[in-house]
Amino acid sequence: MTQDATRNNQFAGLDLLSTAVVLVDDKLIVHYLNAGAENLFGVSARRHAGRSLDALLGEPPGLAPALYNALNNNWSYTGKDLRIVPPGREYSIEVDCTVSPVEAPGVRLLLEFRPIEAQLRVTREEVLLQQQQANRELIRNLAHEIKNPLGGIRGSAQLLEGELDDPQLKEYTQVIIAEADRLQALMKRLLGTHAVMRPAPLNFHDVLERVRRLILAEFPGVIVRRDYDTSLPDLTGDREQLIQAVLNIVRNAAQAVEGEGEIVLRTRAARQVTLAKRRHKLALELQVIDNGPGIPEEIRDQIFYPLVSGRDGGSGLGLSLAQGFVEQHHGMIEVDSVPGRTCFTLLLPIADRH
Repeated sequence: MTQDATRNNQFAGLDLLSTAVVLVDDKLIVHYLNAGAENLFGVSARRHAGRSLDALLGEPPGLAPALYNALNNNWSYTGKDLRIVPPGREYSIEVDCTVSPVEAPGVRLLLEFRPIEAQLRVTREEVLLQQQQANRELIRNLAHEIKNPLGGIRGSAQLLEGELDDPQLKEYTQVIIAEADRLQALMKRLLGTHAVMRPAPLNFHDVLERVRRLILAEFPGVIVRRDYDTSLPDLTGDREQLIQAVLNIVRNAAQAVEGEGEIVLRTRAARQVTLAKRRHKLALELQVIDNGPGIPEEIRDQIFYPLVSGRDGGSGLGLSLAQGFVEQHHGMIEVDSVPGRTCFTLLLPIADRH
């Protein structure tokens, strides 16, 4: 039976698991990898079927004796904080591992890997979403409280201007009116993510191309490189909201490089991703990478909060609004930043098609 036939029949249910599963025979030859294992180890199940387990995992300390013990004594094994370095790769993966004897044709052991980082990420996402929701609710309530007095201030300034004859005094009322208008525009932006969504099927790369044209027009000195996976299927979303969300992120990157650096737009498929407490078989991953100075450490954990900005004169709303739009699409944004490289990662679920 071929690997594809095996996937579609006997072990098809394992593809629904969020963890990485590998099945081996009594000689530790790989017979099957589920989608979670392909994603975790960055390999193809078809290419690795029939190869040794060492070719997939390397030789993690303590794992080999546990495997032979499970084979010889029919015992299960659970290992914590196992460090795996896949052959030919420079990075390591920290996982918890369970080895279980199984009875299936040609298969003796089931290995299940749970990335420690993935568990931490889910917890971090839940905490982040709660914090951001509380902050946005506070800001929205504050914005509503400010809007009405602002209207009264502006109206009074207009009435006062009509009663004044001295042009110099009118300059002061015009300043009051202009500043009231500016603050009202700010309040509208704070409340902007409550706009009604108009979801429809769309090609996300069309969104990126629109954003790329806008950024190049606004920052002609910036180099915007494309690294697209054009095989990605369409997703369902509000085109205008997604354009605004991505534009805010890319504009933030362009401002970080002071209009003269390089930005990379990279799209990939992400499999078996948990977003907003739901597991998705497939998601779109966009990375916006710039070579700017990085995000100051003191605000790195608050960069998506309203009114937090690492730039002089910044409103601190762009990333907060982007996060709000992305959350309405059941996605999320993460950031990783060191001097010389900042990467914003946007994840959006792609609906299953049956």
